[in-house]
Amino acid sequence: MTQETPDTQKTPAVLFVCSKNGGKSQLAAGLMKQIAAGDITVYSAGTKPGTSLNPQAVESLTELGIDITGEHPKPVTDEVLEAVDAVIVLGTEAQLKPHEGTRFEVWETDEPSERGIEGMERMRLVRDDIKARVQKLHAELTGK
Repeated sequence: MTQETPDTQKTPAVLFVCSKNGGKSQLAAGLMKQIAAGDITVYSAGTKPGTSLNPQAVESLTELGIDITGEHPKPVTDEVLEAVDAVIVLGTEAQLKPHEGTRFEVWETDEPSERGIEGMERMRLVRDDIKARVQKLHAELTGK
């Protein structure tokens, strides 16, 4: 954690949430870590964490030079909710109540499977939709 002094600003922190914490929230966290390069503290969690990461989500990030192989699904905790400035829920499956005093958004992400697009082609489209949103969020949180 960054120490706050009168001369410096606190590093913003964001929590990305989806239901299983195996796909979309992991994509968003991996992308934000790459884009922010330390400017933002990044967490990801699930409302009903699964047992493993989606292999296609991992592969789609690997294509961009992002390695999340050390990650695993984690539950949403009060400790993390207290620590973050923004909570971003990806998709409509995960249900989470807004935390008072914290920015709260639900991103209804692109779902290519509704158009018959599956496999890695689907995952790349989901990743690219999330990446555009993450870039915008990074700019809003850091002013860069």
